[in-house]
Amino acid sequence: MIQPPSLVELEAAARLVYRALPPTPQFAWPLLGARLGCEVWVKHENHTPTGAFKVRGGLVYCARLLEREPELPGLVSATRGNHGQSIAYAARRHGVAATIVVPHGNSGEKNAAMRGLGATLIEHGDDFQEAREFAIRLAAERGLHMVPSFHRDLLLGVASYCVEFLRAAPDLDTVYVPIGLGSGACAMIAARDALGLKTEVVGVVSALAPAYALSFAAHRNISHAVTTKLADGMAVRSPDDEALDILGRGAARMVLVDDAAVAAAMRALFADTHNVAEGAGAAAFAAATQEQQRNAGRKIGVVLSGGNVDTAMFAEVLSDAA
Repeated sequence: MIQPPSLVELEAAARLVYRALPPTPQFAWPLLGARLGCEVWVKHENHTPTGAFKVRGGLVYCARLLEREPELPGLVSATRGNHGQSIAYAARRHGVAATIVVPHGNSGEKNAAMRGLGATLIEHGDDFQEAREFAIRLAAERGLHMVPSFHRDLLLGVASYCVEFLRAAPDLDTVYVPIGLGSGACAMIAARDALGLKTEVVGVVSALAPAYALSFAAHRNISHAVTTKLADGMAVRSPDDEALDILGRGAARMVLVDDAAVAAAMRALFADTHNVAEGAGAAAFAAATQEQQRNAGRKIGVVLSGGNVDTAMFAEVLSDAA
C-alpha cells in the first residue's frame, strides 16, 4: 500500500518538475459548457514538452533514482507511448541511456517521438503486457534499471498537474480522469486529499479495456482482454494492485466509454477549443458527456491528458461525423 503523500511532499516533487517545464494551463471553455449545460474546466496536459502528462512523473522518478544511484548504466521500460516519452525525456536530461519496449503495431508517431528523444526502441509482443514482460527480462540480462509504469515517485510527479488544477479551480464538483495504469487518477486523489477538498474524482476506463472498472466493482484484481483501437493510452490488460487500492479508497466511481464516444469527444474538443486530444486524452470529456444529466448546472473538470494521436488516425476521426 502506497503511503498518501503530504502537501509538502507534493510541492517538493513539483519543484523538480518545474526545473524542466512550466505549469500547464487550465481554461473554462464556454462552448464546451454550452454543449454540456455546466461549467467545464479543461486541464491541458497536451501542452507539455512531450504532449502528455506522464513527463512529470518521469522527471521526478529519474531525479530521485539518480540521486540514489548516480552510476546507473541505463534505464529500460515498456510503454504504448506517453510513459516511454516521459522516461526518454528525463533520461536525456540526466545523460542516461534509455531503452523502451513497445508492442508491435504501436503508434508510429509515438515511436518516432521516443527515438527523437534519444531512446533505443525495441518492438516486442502483441500488447503492453507482453512488452512489459520482455522489458523486465531485458533489465535482468543487461543490468539495467526497470522503470515501472506505476510507482510512488511517478505519482508524486504526476500530482503536480493535479495540484495546479485544483488550486486554479478549487470548487470543482467533479473531475474526470482517464485511467491507463492509474497514475493520473491516483495522483488526483492524492492532490485532492492533501489540499483538503471534497471534489469527486471519477475514473474513466475504455469499455474495450475494462479491467480497471471490473476490478473496482469487484474489489479485486481482474484482468481482461484489450480491443480498443483508438484509446491506446488506456489499453491495459492487467491492473496494478497499488493503483487499485488507491482508487478503491478514493474514487467516486468508474465510467466506461467506448471508441465511438471517445471519437465524438475528440471532435468536440477540436471544434470547441481547437486542441488536439488523443483517444485517452478525450476520454474524460467523453465520460462527462455521458453524465451530462448528472452534471447539469454544476462545475466540472476534465483532464485532457495528452494529444499524441497519429495524423492519419486523427484525420479519420475528424472526417467521420457519424
